[in-house]
Amino acid sequence: MVFKRLMQAMGVGGPSVETVLANPNCRPGGYLEGQVHVTGGEHPVDIEYVSVGLLTRVEVESGDSEYNTDQEFHRQRLTGSFKLDAGARYDVPFRFDVPWETPITEVYGQHLHGMTMGLRTELEVARAVDKGDLDAVAVHPLPAQERILDAFLRLGFRFSRADVERGRVYGVQQHLPFYQEIEFYPPSQYAHGINQLEVTFLPTPHQLQVVLEIDKRGGLFTEGHDAFGRFDVDYHSVDQLDWTSQLDNWLQQSARRRGFF
Repeated sequence: MVFKRLMQAMGVGGPSVETVLANPNCRPGGYLEGQVHVTGGEHPVDIEYVSVGLLTRVEVESGDSEYNTDQEFHRQRLTGSFKLDAGARYDVPFRFDVPWETPITEVYGQHLHGMTMGLRTELEVARAVDKGDLDAVAVHPLPAQERILDAFLRLGFRFSRADVERGRVYGVQQHLPFYQEIEFYPPSQYAHGINQLEVTFLPTPHQLQVVLEIDKRGGLFTEGHDAFGRFDVDYHSVDQLDWTSQLDNWLQQSARRRGFF
C-alpha cells in the first residue's frame, strides 16, 4: 500500500493532459480559445486545479553576465478542485485573454527570428504540479504595428532579429516586466551613420506606444552611442498618416541633430 501511494504521488499511472487550441494565431489584446482534455489514469485522483499560462523567452542581464529564461507572464485558472475517476475524461473549454503588451512573433507570415511563445497547461494533483508541454502560439501584429513595420520596410530597412528583455522602458505605460526589441539592418542611405535600428511596441487598449533606438556606428576615434525617440499612434487615425515620410523625417532629423551624419 505504501509503494502504491508513492507511485501515485510520483505520477505513475496518473492522469494525462492534452490541450487543443482552436486557432494558435492571435494578436495583442485578443484571445485564444481551446479545450483541455484531462484523462484519468489507473486510479481516482483529486485534482486541485487546471490552469493555462502564456510563456516567452526573456533575456536577463545580471551583473556582467546575461542569460535566457522562460517566463510566464499571464495565467488563467480554468477550474477549481474536482475528483477524476480512473479512466474518466474531463473536458475544460477555455478562452484565454492575451495581454496587450504580448510580444509579436510573426510578421507577414514569417516567424521573427529569436522569438519563442507558447501556452502551457498546468495540473495540480495532491500538491504535485504537472507542467505540460508548451503549445506553440503565433502572435501577429496589430494593424497599427503593421503600418509602422511596413513603413520601415518601404524605407529599405531589413529585419535582423527580435528578442525580449527583462526591464522597463522609461517614459511609457508598461505593465509587463519585460519589453520586445525588433532589430533592423539600415538601408544604404542610413548605413554610414546608423549601425542598426531597434523598435519597441507597447500597445494599450487605446493607442500604440512606439519607442525607437538608433545605434550610431562608431568611427576610428569615436565611440558609437544611441539615440532614442518615442511617439504614440492612435488606432483610429493610423491610416490617415504617411508613416513612411513621417519616419524618414524623424530619422533624418534625429541623426543630424545628434551628429550621426
